[in-house]
Amino acid sequence: MEGETSWISHCIDDMCKDIGEFHSFSELSDEGNKETPVSVDSILPDDLLERILAYLPIASIFRAGSVCRRWHEIVSSKRFLWNFSHDLSQKPWYFMFTSSDEPVGYAYDPILRKWYSIELPCIQTPNWFIASSCGLVCFMDNDSRSELYVCNPITKFYKKLEEPPGMKFSDYSALSISVNRTSLNYTVFIVKSKQVPGNFFQWDLSIHIYDSETMMWAISLTEVLTGWRGGDESVICDGVLYFLIYSTGVGTPENRHTLVTYNLSSRASTSVRSFIPVPGPLTCGRLMNHKDQLVMVGGIGKQDRPDIIKGIGIWVLNGTSWVEVTRMPHKFFQGFGELDDVFASSGTDNLIYIQSYGAPALLVFDMNKKLWKWSVKCPASKKFPLQLFTGFCFEPRLEIAP
Repeated sequence: MEGETSWISHCIDDMCKDIGEFHSFSELSDEGNKETPVSVDSILPDDLLERILAYLPIASIFRAGSVCRRWHEIVSSKRFLWNFSHDLSQKPWYFMFTSSDEPVGYAYDPILRKWYSIELPCIQTPNWFIASSCGLVCFMDNDSRSELYVCNPITKFYKKLEEPPGMKFSDYSALSISVNRTSLNYTVFIVKSKQVPGNFFQWDLSIHIYDSETMMWAISLTEVLTGWRGGDESVICDGVLYFLIYSTGVGTPENRHTLVTYNLSSRASTSVRSFIPVPGPLTCGRLMNHKDQLVMVGGIGKQDRPDIIKGIGIWVLNGTSWVEVTRMPHKFFQGFGELDDVFASSGTDNLIYIQSYGAPALLVFDMNKKLWKWSVKCPASKKFPLQLFTGFCFEPRLEIAP
């Protein structure tokens, strides 16, 4: 983006301001009690310095690596990268697209409360399907829905996946990815839905699974749904694939959305037709993983007009029942201005991000502290009335690669 540097360059430029020189302390020498300045850096062994540096936020790691050769070697070592990712939990970042046509934007760091201009590899337009897990982000094109990449947005390492089998074009697709935090192998899931020719009420549904260990795709489930179609929301929590399906108007369903679960360990659905109802009439639903527990952020519809949003709620799935965590306070709801019935929301670990498609305002909810807070204002601004903003959440990690 013109006038902006990359977030790594930004960190280096700020190095002198943010890190500065090491303070030295004085110790008495044996000769004449002279005070000799001693650099803290010179007396610390590598392992202790490594432990200290491991407590820095991830953006500061790049600054630290620019201080001197010794620090660069420490923060670039495999041992440091592994310990860094396991010793200190980094809060998830949020990448906001600031163009409707180009995949450009800013990433928000909630620890330092700063926005960084970063370039994403692979992705060509902001309307691609996006899913993330444990530092990896999966992109899928929105045309053929057969071009897939898995990348680390921090290190820029990426891999192109083979085309998934089955129908190349689908009316609706939902993308999700799950990384095994021990082996660092990952699995990609695509839930595809296509209308049965000549029948508006019946929809073919299939689940496609990619295993990074075998580097192969498999079709795990095929079903025909009546009165329901697939959508674009799915997530994996504790070995279970969850995805939303949507009513096509058959009968008079109480809610327009419902939840389907698919047990990945048995690779067999208990019954696709035994749905879990969503918690009341929703204008839209967003699914996310909160420490292997399913969380839904939903737009609460009006009683007489369920398609008109009146608020936003957050729920956690406990077995087959929803437990309400909180509802967005009205002052924050009003802070978005005119909020559409659908909105962007994603999160992981303890943080949930919510933004309107019509403005770059970003609201953060901390699941542990039950605290709502606006992010620092994004550097982007709305340049024309129909400009859209969206984004996704990801964990910033250094040691993982696809």
